[in-house]
Amino acid sequence: MAETIFTKILRGDIPCHRVYEDDHVLAFLDINPIARGHTLVIPKEAAASLDQLSDDSAAAIGRVLPRIARAVLAATGATNFNILQNNGAPAHQAVFHVHFHIIPKHADGSGLEMEWNAGQLHDGAALATAIAAHATVPR
Repeated sequence: MAETIFTKILRGDIPCHRVYEDDHVLAFLDINPIARGHTLVIPKEAAASLDQLSDDSAAAIGRVLPRIARAVLAATGATNFNILQNNGAPAHQAVFHVHFHIIPKHADGSGLEMEWNAGQLHDGAALATAIAAHATVPR
């Protein structure tokens, strides 16, 4: 995997405003926040996208995300939030190291804005079977 700004932050070459750290995960404030309290949660394991992340790192992220979300809400006074995670440039990923955005939604309207263009599910049974066949493969 190519070196990223997150690699440099993990190595200590670039400073950050850390809010949480353990053996597997680092959380810090986004330097270009969408809203006050916008926090990034990253695994220390180098993986460009979520599907490349090991089960151990994924579990570590899963344990930490709710804790950091509660902390962001408590510190900012927000009562709502989004968790955003992008994979690949067409999906709006800009830094190719797995990362989750915790973005508080404040009363002033600041926070993540998005449009949801829902479609129709046409081949549900076949698609569910195909996904299930691949879902049991451990990394």
